[in-house]
Amino acid sequence: MAKKRVVYKSGTKCRFCRDKITEIDYKDTSSLQKLVTGQGKLFSRKRSGNCARHQRSARRALKRARFMSLMPFVS
Repeated sequence: MAKKRVVYKSGTKCRFCRDKITEIDYKDTSSLQKLVTGQGKLFSRKRSGNCARHQRSARRALKRARFMSLMPFVS
């Protein structure tokens, strides 16, 4: 008999999907700060609750903000 796969589905939606935000702005450091650990690393998707699209967008925005000296590389 084949094993049945158990699929876990989280009930929460991505914060950016709920607010209908398509692109995360690198100049909005207050929202980026919520996605970053104390050491300056980006939270994982599971921890932040972002969907794949917005996690990639957050990663790009964080890299741009670091390059423009709006966010620190390391705290």
